[in-house]
Amino acid sequence: MDVVYINPFVRSIKRVFETMVKVKVRVGKPITRHDAYASADVSGIVGFSGDAVGTVVLSFPKEVACQVASQFAGTEIDEDHPDFADAVGELANMVAGSAKTDFEGMNVSISLPSVIIGKDHTVSQSKVSPRIVIPCECEFGAIFVEIGMEIKGAAKTAKLAAAGVNR
Repeated sequence: MDVVYINPFVRSIKRVFETMVKVKVRVGKPITRHDAYASADVSGIVGFSGDAVGTVVLSFPKEVACQVASQFAGTEIDEDHPDFADAVGELANMVAGSAKTDFEGMNVSISLPSVIIGKDHTVSQSKVSPRIVIPCECEFGAIFVEIGMEIKGAAKTAKLAAAGVNR
């Protein structure tokens, strides 16, 4: 996956967490991933369709997810709170939506978020492999942004032509 499509997620995670959760996020070096296991205990998942097809997964250890959700909602939220999954899903939605705005010249739609809660869960994604994991850190702990995305059809050709690539 081209860095041109990773950078929007790097900017997005920083922007969303600084404005909505009021914490600074430090971004680590992206790594590739080939397995289907989540990076943590709680995952918010948003699908992409159109010129970019795939998913973005925002994952946290359970304790970090509870602290982030509490800070985001402005009230104490634990994993049993009725708004816990909604808070995680909304953050995943904001990260995906914010990144999507940086995909210039592309027609991309995002799905409603889904949330999976449970240790060692599997996020069965499209056959996009390898996927990119962006490890992040904030004052509450680890956050992982996992991107599995393919650029389709005319958008891919236009991007390559704009970059002066011959195929």
